[in-house]
Parts: sequence; C-alpha cells; structure tokens
Amino acid sequence: MSLIGKRVVVIGGTSGIGLATARAFLSSSASVIIGSRSSAKISEAIRALPGPVDAHPVDFRMDNELERFFAAVGAFDHLVVTAGQAAMGPFDTLPMDQALAAFDSKFWGQYRTLKAALPYLNPQSSVTFTSGVYALHPPKGGFVLAAINSGLEGLVRGLAVELAPIRVNAVSPGIVDTPIYAGLSEQDRQALWQDLAQRLPVGHVGTAEALAECYVFLAQNDFSTGTVLLADGGAHLGSA
Repeated sequence: MSLIGKRVVVIGGTSGIGLATARAFLSSSASVIIGSRSSAKISEAIRALPGPVDAHPVDFRMDNELERFFAAVGAFDHLVVTAGQAAMGPFDTLPMDQALAAFDSKFWGQYRTLKAALPYLNPQSSVTFTSGVYALHPPKGGFVLAAINSGLEGLVRGLAVELAPIRVNAVSPGIVDTPIYAGLSEQDRQALWQDLAQRLPVGHVGTAEALAECYVFLAQNDFSTGTVLLADGGAHLGSA
C-alpha cells in the first residue's frame, strides 16, 4: 500500500523512536502530523525533520486535549502512538502512584488516543500502538511495564476484531538507543550498550531508525492486523 499523500499522525513524534518514525513516513512521501506535550520539543522536531510537518501540542492523558487535537487534524489515514511513561522498581517498594501514573500514560493514553481519533480515521486506515519486550521477558523491577505491555497487546487483538476493517497492530521494541538514556554519562551509556550487545543474538542494541521501519511496514501492509511486531534483537529469547 503506497503512503504517497497519506496523512499520518504520530503521537510522541518529537524524540527517539517517534521522531525517527515521523522521518521515515516523510521519506515514504506521507504527510505527517506530530503531537507532543512539549511545545519546545515540537519546535525542535520541526527543525530536525526533512520536510513540512504539521504539529500540535497535546497531552494524551487528557480527553479534552485529544478531542481538540484531532478536531484540528481532521480526516487522516494512519495513527501511530509511541509515547508512554514507565515505572520501574521492586514490587514491595515501588510507590503506588508511580504504577498508576505509568498505566494512565502508556496504557490508557494509547486507549484514549484511539478513542478520540476514531471519528477521523477512514475505513482503510491503520493504528499502531507501542508495547515492549517486557511483555514476554520482564527483568526484576519491570513488572509494571510487563503488565502494561501485555495489556496493550491484548487490546490490539481485541480492537483488530472490534474495529475491522481498520487495522490495529503494535510494535514491541527491545532496548533501543534513544534520548531516554540521556541521563547517563556517555561512558556509562556505552558500557551499558556493550554489555547488552554481548547478550543479544544480533550483537547490538537497537536504533530508533530500525524501529521506525516497523511502524512504516505495519501502515503499508494491508494484510496485517492484530499483529505484534517484535523488534528486540532477540531479547525475548532470554539472553538479555
């Protein structure tokens, strides 16, 4: 399915995987609209992307903001959501409010986004959520994300039936080198990548560009729905 002239909304399209995905859709001659909570990041993304981009601030945890966002966007063809907050830590000490905030962001944020977007999606459109490899292979302290990601993958399968012929899929990333790790020093980050690379079958951590190709594929492939596309370098095999 050609993406030429198609309108693609990327929520979370201002950094990391979302920004790379917006760039990949632009390279496929799609028209891209990005949404983010940060107006400053929106400005940075517009400067970084290689083509004209429409952008609006939106907090996907807020129904009224989502409704305003999609009313401004109007009819479009493909929805991608890469945004989402995490919560990590031991079960006995992780504050309940952090676990609830992570669900409200990554699970309910994606749910709310599609709910608000649905009136503007055409019947040949697609929706791609973002889960994660912790659904299959959670580390210690990763139980909240394991639950959220598993719930999202079940939601994808249910919505693929519920909303047909709109296609609903998800990308499940593993460890990806993105600005989320910017808090680490360069030395510590490189040491982490080297350690993980030695334990992954592919021998390296992921890039945002590699993950972006997954979102483009799922938008283009009109025979994929209810699918979780795993791109984790083999982490689900238990080696990392």
